[in-house]
Amino acid sequence: METMFSALMQFQLSQAIMILIGIILIWLAIAKRYEPALLLPIGFGTIMTNIPLSAAIGEQGPLTIIFNFGIQTELFPLLIFIAIGAMIDFSPLLQSPFMLLFGAAAQFGIFATILLAAALGFPIKEAAAIGIIGAADGPTSIYVANRFAPNLLGPISVAAYSYMALVPIIQPPVIRLLTTPKERKIRMDYQHGEVSRTVLIIFPIAITLVAGILVPAALPLIGFLMFGNLLRECGVLQSLSKSAQNELGNIVTILLGIAIATRMEGQYFLRKETLFIMLLGLLAFVFDTVGGVLFAKFLNLFRKEKINPMIGACGISAFPMSARVVHQMGQKEDPFNFLLMPAVSINVGGQIASVIAGGIILALLA
Repeated sequence: METMFSALMQFQLSQAIMILIGIILIWLAIAKRYEPALLLPIGFGTIMTNIPLSAAIGEQGPLTIIFNFGIQTELFPLLIFIAIGAMIDFSPLLQSPFMLLFGAAAQFGIFATILLAAALGFPIKEAAAIGIIGAADGPTSIYVANRFAPNLLGPISVAAYSYMALVPIIQPPVIRLLTTPKERKIRMDYQHGEVSRTVLIIFPIAITLVAGILVPAALPLIGFLMFGNLLRECGVLQSLSKSAQNELGNIVTILLGIAIATRMEGQYFLRKETLFIMLLGLLAFVFDTVGGVLFAKFLNLFRKEKINPMIGACGISAFPMSARVVHQMGQKEDPFNFLLMPAVSINVGGQIASVIAGGIILALLA
């Protein structure tokens, strides 16, 4: 009987709080559908991690083994990039290549947040790991955090995926604050044209070569993303492309989420740093949105054919959520304003830009 109740006798308040947080994450995943593929495994793993004397963690614990195998080696984030690459159609971006500039402009939030985190007293590598939340790219956030701040991996992962799910709540008020009703009603002509299969095949190879030469530290991230896209576009590996999008993406996502929970122990998570990380992560998303919208407004100073500034907000990597949000905002202002395709062009460009931004940070601080 003593053995049966030994775990109950050793319960600490921090563990009870973390179990409650795990239940809240599960509720958000199921009831609110906030990134359920990640938040549900993280939430359930948090419960297992914080039960006293849990055999799920520790040197021989299965969650620890999964963590060491997939996250400490950085394998899981890279495999997810294969799945993401296989899902993305870069045709809209290739039809309007200049849209890639918006992806670069929207990374402003990353570097602004790094400076702010450093000013708050975080060591520069921890500040970089926090700032990368602004990439709105969960795998990149995990990859950089594992390199620079493994002790902060839990809160950084939760912040990154939570705010990605909250894009429809975070972005609209920021966009409305920075734009006028007249600007939000600007219509954009979309010149639909076919992108040849040859171009679609060359694109992931070319991006890998250029990004790898210019930013070698980004090569694992951009290379796996583009490899997944090449599976999609080559035309001879449809079964592998579908497997990457479905089976590979789903299995790795489950394992990634439940493994991250090993860094959700109360003694590490329930600190003031966690609150700062959540607040800074939110600011990173806001700054990214601001950077993209203001860049569009800046370009309009020189363009005869005006850009709807709202599409600049799609430069973050939250694909395709951000594009849908901007399109819906445009429809509310003018039911005949169709912004989806230019917004998607910028959104996929943001995916590339966020990966390269992560590589630049790794290169600068390695």
